[in-house]
Amino acid sequence: PAERVVWLVIALAMYRHQSMAQVVADLDLALPDEINPDIAKSALTQARQRLGQEPLSQLFGMSAAVWDQRHQQGRSWRGLARYAVDGSTLRTADTQDNREHFGAQEYASGVVASYPQLRLLTLTSLSTHLVRDAVFGEYGKNEMRHAKDLLAAIPDHSLTVFDKGFLSAELLLQVQSAGTARHWLIPARSNSRWQRLGDDPSDYLVQMKVSPQARKANPLLPEFWQARAIETVSARGQRRILLTSLLDAKRWPAQEIAQQYEQRWRIETSYRELKQELLGSGLTLRSGTPQTVMQEVWGALLAYNLIRLEMAEVARQEGVAPTDLSFTVALNYMRYEWLSLASISPGLLPKHLLRLRQRLGEQLLPKQRRGRQCPRVVKKP
Repeated sequence: PAERVVWLVIALAMYRHQSMAQVVADLDLALPDEINPDIAKSALTQARQRLGQEPLSQLFGMSAAVWDQRHQQGRSWRGLARYAVDGSTLRTADTQDNREHFGAQEYASGVVASYPQLRLLTLTSLSTHLVRDAVFGEYGKNEMRHAKDLLAAIPDHSLTVFDKGFLSAELLLQVQSAGTARHWLIPARSNSRWQRLGDDPSDYLVQMKVSPQARKANPLLPEFWQARAIETVSARGQRRILLTSLLDAKRWPAQEIAQQYEQRWRIETSYRELKQELLGSGLTLRSGTPQTVMQEVWGALLAYNLIRLEMAEVARQEGVAPTDLSFTVALNYMRYEWLSLASISPGLLPKHLLRLRQRLGEQLLPKQRRGRQCPRVVKKP
């Protein structure tokens, strides 16, 4: 049945290093068949192909929005829900179909990477690390173009933190105009130029010119646009200028805005959790066709959100922040519980869920967590 195939795809992310047949057997996902008790591997592959990626995509979209909205209550900053947009890449199996569909990295020397890659971009809650929405596709499509596909998912009354690579008048003005009280925060580039409109040495308005190329591509863009510039010093003593649409200095204190940006780096850990913890440092996705690759990614995002959802529920129960709980511990507990639940009667489910949440609540991370120790660098191939 399609419902069980959906659970199989999600479970493949939870049990990354097990075969499909083993996952089906361990979680008892197959319907009993006295004549043919063993399931052929080809039957599982065909079942995934029949399902496609659309049901997983829709399930992720509907569940992510509901779960995120549920756990934003009481976790906003000055009435704004906080999010971050960030990107990463995933390597796919080296098949001709995947290479033609997703493409691969090409180095300056002209050498093409050994494996196809896809580019992934997420809109993630800063307070819970639940992924509100995600877009992914061909490697050759840059992050800026992917980011535009995420804008519709940004809710009203929110602050979205971007990396400096997304500094674009078109993108940021679109964030503001797409809804009510949708604000953004982004660091300025070292070559950013503007006209200063205030006298305060560290908190002032700036006016920037929209490039002729951008206005030619989008004639609706204005000739100039304004932002608020806040000069800060990072924990490592590095000077940084933050640009934001939060123009009212009395309503939005500069120091608090800087603190919101400092939380952005934690979203990078969500990719580490997804790629290293959940997928077990598996360098390559297991699927061999574009449709099943996309299905696998949606399944991994659903699995990640299921873990984060449980962490958010436990955090609310214990009166702590969801980020005070260990993702690795939660993942290991849930892997164990899923295997246990496969063989028990439905009446015992509440008892097992209560036990899981009690155990998670006992595993708080140390309150003092160190910040970044090394500057961000791009590794050379």
